[in-house]
Amino acid sequence: MAGPNLRKRIGHGFVSRQVFAEKAIEQVAMAAKTAAAPGAKKAKAGAAAAIVPGGKLGAGFFDFMFKNLPAFTASDADLDTLAKAMKDPAPVDQPNPDPHDNKKIPSGFTYLGQFVDHDITLDMTPLSLALADPGMVKNFRSPSLDLDCVYGAGPGPHRFLFAREPAPGGSGAVDSPKLLIGTAQASQENSDRVGQVPELPNDLPRNMQGVALIGDHRNDENLLVAQIHLAFLKFHNAVIDHLKAKGVPDDKLFEDAARTVRWHYQWLVLHDWVERLTEKGFVAKILQEGRKFYRFKTKPFMPWEFSAAAYRMGHSMVREKYSHNRIFRTPNPHLAEARLATLFRFSNLSGSLSSSVPGQGTLPSNWVIDWRRFFELPPPANTAQFEFNFSHQIDPLLTDALHKLPGATGPEASLAFRNLKRGVRLGLPSGQAVAKEMRKKITFTPITADEIASGPDGAVAKSLNFHTNTPLWYYILKEAQVKGGGERLGPVGARIVGEVFVGLVQGDEESFLSKPGWKPDLPAAKPGTFFMTDLLKFVAKAADPANPDKGLNPIGD
Repeated sequence: MAGPNLRKRIGHGFVSRQVFAEKAIEQVAMAAKTAAAPGAKKAKAGAAAAIVPGGKLGAGFFDFMFKNLPAFTASDADLDTLAKAMKDPAPVDQPNPDPHDNKKIPSGFTYLGQFVDHDITLDMTPLSLALADPGMVKNFRSPSLDLDCVYGAGPGPHRFLFAREPAPGGSGAVDSPKLLIGTAQASQENSDRVGQVPELPNDLPRNMQGVALIGDHRNDENLLVAQIHLAFLKFHNAVIDHLKAKGVPDDKLFEDAARTVRWHYQWLVLHDWVERLTEKGFVAKILQEGRKFYRFKTKPFMPWEFSAAAYRMGHSMVREKYSHNRIFRTPNPHLAEARLATLFRFSNLSGSLSSSVPGQGTLPSNWVIDWRRFFELPPPANTAQFEFNFSHQIDPLLTDALHKLPGATGPEASLAFRNLKRGVRLGLPSGQAVAKEMRKKITFTPITADEIASGPDGAVAKSLNFHTNTPLWYYILKEAQVKGGGERLGPVGARIVGEVFVGLVQGDEESFLSKPGWKPDLPAAKPGTFFMTDLLKFVAKAADPANPDKGLNPIGD
């Protein structure tokens, strides 16, 4: 999801590298498709290695799940026409709740999904180096749920991520196994109260320029993913205290805590995130029956069908505005509504948090999140000013703001167009081709041409003959709308997402699946499980055992 200032920053630093890398990846994908085509000349050794997932060079970062399927092609004009039809027709000021809500998935999962995406993908290589290394086996984030976006390279190489504590004996300070936490500055109260919201330990740690000191800069792209990242920093620290109380020696605290955090996180992703997108028992089914389509020899790779199509279903789940806390909500009294653009503003990567602006170097404390509005936690006793945020339905309709990306004009201002065009440039197959291939190994009823043509957006797709030959991303969104009622993915999308996540965990020799029979053992509402609500309650109780509700809603009701 691009922030408001992405285009303005295009020529500066990491953003230019990220954009260049994405273009390089597209070129590599097209070259791989050409090399695999019938009658093509024998590929060079380096290019051949690029399309052998799990080959001798290690984990090929990108590859196709379905190598032999023909690429879907379309003109930019036709893609633009379809993209314009993919706009949510609901008014921008639609009340909360609105008819487009997905009552099965709270909106916090939209941004947990983004956090997870940043954990498994990172495209930062400059164009020249990417083209020199078409196998994409160097300089990229490992495609595994290992939280390197949180831990970086660990306490030694990345000690700037970690807190300091008094040295034994009280002389000086030493490195701590705990991660650094930032402070949200005191800020203005709501219009119905006098005074200020005090300073709160609820911001990412930042340097003198306001840049977040975290393992992945993209997690300071918008306020919601930043607060998710902060929750994981606090989760690690709470686990440190939990293990220390159980007698784990100091020299093992970090290692044991990091493993505990990673394993509970991996379990959470599979059972609380993937199974919301698919269905209960889907992960167990894949583990029992085996992966049919996401296969690799030794090391996982990142499939283009996943990263450029199936997992981009999250874009349709984004709301135009959110009930963020008691100060930034829709019902009066409030200071303002928490609109999508504002949530980008209160970050450093995409917004205006910067020490160059006096008093704006950190997050204002009145923007600290109320987790009860984003995940299924107990609401306040008085719900008169309380609104819960559900995600938007998984369907082909994107909210208005995602069709008007700041700094861009014409078709490129539409995220829908960018996604569709990226799929063509990568050489992704059509949805029908993938469904047909899948039906050779599993049984399901694919969506029909008439079902794809349903609704105003479908009528436009039909006018372009896309109802019989459909861009994979649009097909997966339409399938979710038709087969999943907008609440979950359909059979093609679910299979791609489910198999990739299971495969990433299975392919990690240090994941929780490496210890047969392991189950989550941290405190949880249901022992042996661990969901996002359990994580947030664990963190809140560690912060204030006598008043755990304060950690879930730091600024109060």
